Amino acid sequence: FARAGCNEGHNESFAYTEVNNSAQAGGDLSGALWNRSQDRLGVAIVSNGLSASHRDYLALGGEGFLLGDGTLRYGREDILETYYTAHLWRGLSASGGVQYIDHPGYNRDRGPVLIEMLRLHVDF
Repeated sequence: FARAGCNEGHNESFAYTEVNNSAQAGGDLSGALWNRSQDRLGVAIVSNGLSASHRDYLALGGEGFLLGDGTLRYGREDILETYYTAHLWRGLSASGGVQYIDHPGYNRDRGPVLIEMLRLHVDF
């Protein structure tokens, strides 16, 4: 998959993460290659950014719905995610993954951050 999006960046964010432009790409492989046809191995990359007016607002000490911790040294928030989903039994699967986030919160003074994930999915 691949997708990109943007908005004008002049309005206050609410009830969603603060992103004014984003580009994403990724894909997954079927476990059939290693005799586990219902398993999946995937990877995705994301690069999120803020508009110039949004960056200026935060750099001046402004606060958003999720952002705002003083003078912002802006950097694009770049994310790499990998995961493996294993089919366990009937409608039960488990996933493990890792996210690597550079410049979390668009701040070059933060990160990188490594987040480990574990998910359990049940269909019935």
